[in-house]
Amino acid sequence: MNEKSGKTGESLTIVCTTVLVETSPQAMPLGAACIASAIKANPNLKTFDVQLVDFSREEDSYTKAFAAGEKGGEGGETAAARMIAEKLSKEKPFAVCFSVYVWNHTILDKAAFELKKIIPNVVCIAGGPEVTANPQNFKNFDYTVAGQGEIAVPALLERIVESGKNGKVEIPGIYCSSSKCAPGTVTRAVPCSPELTPSPYLDGTLDPAKYGGALWELARGCPFKCSYCYESKGEKKIAYFPMERLEKEIELFAKKKIAQVFVLDPTYNASKERAMKMLKTIQKKAPGMFFYFEARAEFIDRELASAFSRVPCCIQFGLQSSNPDVLKKVHRTLDRKLFARNIGFLNEAGVTFGFDLIYGLPTDNLQGFKNSIDFALSLYPNNLELFCLSVLPGTNLHDDAAGYGMVWDEKPPYHVVRTPEFSESDLAKAERLSRATNIFYTQGRAVPWFNAVLHPLKEKASDFLWEFSETLDRFDFSSEEITEMQKAFVRRKYRNAHLDKLVPIAEDLISMHGALGRCTFDGSESTFTTNYHPDDVMSEYAMDLHFFAKNAGKQKCRVLVFEGKNGVDWKTVR
Repeated sequence: MNEKSGKTGESLTIVCTTVLVETSPQAMPLGAACIASAIKANPNLKTFDVQLVDFSREEDSYTKAFAAGEKGGEGGETAAARMIAEKLSKEKPFAVCFSVYVWNHTILDKAAFELKKIIPNVVCIAGGPEVTANPQNFKNFDYTVAGQGEIAVPALLERIVESGKNGKVEIPGIYCSSSKCAPGTVTRAVPCSPELTPSPYLDGTLDPAKYGGALWELARGCPFKCSYCYESKGEKKIAYFPMERLEKEIELFAKKKIAQVFVLDPTYNASKERAMKMLKTIQKKAPGMFFYFEARAEFIDRELASAFSRVPCCIQFGLQSSNPDVLKKVHRTLDRKLFARNIGFLNEAGVTFGFDLIYGLPTDNLQGFKNSIDFALSLYPNNLELFCLSVLPGTNLHDDAAGYGMVWDEKPPYHVVRTPEFSESDLAKAERLSRATNIFYTQGRAVPWFNAVLHPLKEKASDFLWEFSETLDRFDFSSEEITEMQKAFVRRKYRNAHLDKLVPIAEDLISMHGALGRCTFDGSESTFTTNYHPDDVMSEYAMDLHFFAKNAGKQKCRVLVFEGKNGVDWKTVR
């Protein structure tokens, strides 16, 4: 392959690729697609045939290659990397642009190595968050790109076509394999202005219908400086995409009839005016489509909560810890009263929301993590996502961690191993508690009844869930199994606390909401027996179990939960 063949007018193939963490609407090759669109839009690269090729760790070809490698003794990741290289080589690429993240760092590095065995002259370029963090931490890429690549990558390809792969490259943010720079002096590529950044959806590069959903960029950048985040060393400002572009994209999503959109804006409500305007646009152009937002609770008020309530959505808040002193160590703030008050506006408006919590933060400990769980669950979140801290290269936390006495894994996903306050055994306990919380509360759809059922026991949520963790004998459970586990655990807890009279209503609450949750999720019908009439169980009076058990009349009922014309419903049957 002639490195300068582009001068002759011969079409050259450029492949933009990545490995997705899973097969789901939330996992799309958006980063790779953005680079593909930028190359297509460059008038000096019209001879290039740009292909977008993505892989998933859950697809058959990947899992089979991985399993064969494990069985054969060479290692599953090596075998999967070779499979990726072989598929990429069939495109006969002049260059391959790899989009690198925590979950695919090592396999894409290996895939580039395997690809060069097949096509020695292929140009391998890597970008993405992992590369931006440390562009010289890769062995098998010819070039790495720090920062946004929409300007830098097309410029690099132009230079290679003109001067060959070994020509001199002096483009901000571009590093070649021989580049050397002092630690902490990484220069990022010049970002493309939002008005000039091509949309991979509108130019046909990325079809959301293929994935059943969309990752939707409304803006880039973050005004905050949370030290554990890749953005901690980025520009502390937000670059918004034009409303005209966003309206065209939402119209395309509606035309494609996709079910859900994940909004990639770390602080959707940083500008209340823009957030309100966008919600009105969504309500008008995509009624019925479900949206996932990330927001800051500090900026929620009644007006914004009301606007969210008119759009099918879920909002995720990065609480991370309920301890303001711990959060200060990672450059975050928390006013617990303000946080609780503003989340209350969402509860009043009937908006679905969830929280993220991190264990292993500097100066935090196991009890502090349990306190954070207690605070979070007291606010009735729909879900609670619990993560072990990752000390990501290229972040301010990575620079500060040693000063806090932290020890972490130097390989992806860079999890903290121990801190002076959080021992290895305590981190293992936090992981176990996190798994129990996920199963009982989030997967178990316990939000409507959890606090009501917990209240008579007069114990903390984290203690209750820790005891539940002792009953788990495996990792995966069906929804029906979780419902039965919840009932059995609550039954035992109540009887041990001499609360036998409350067992029937507690079981009915769990059964009803479990069935309603399953039907809402996948339309599945179910029939079961309750101790009270389902209309009574689903009334507000059932939230006070003592009052309900004293005043409600028992009535054995056979209940059918089904999907009716106006949504999920129930009725009694014989």
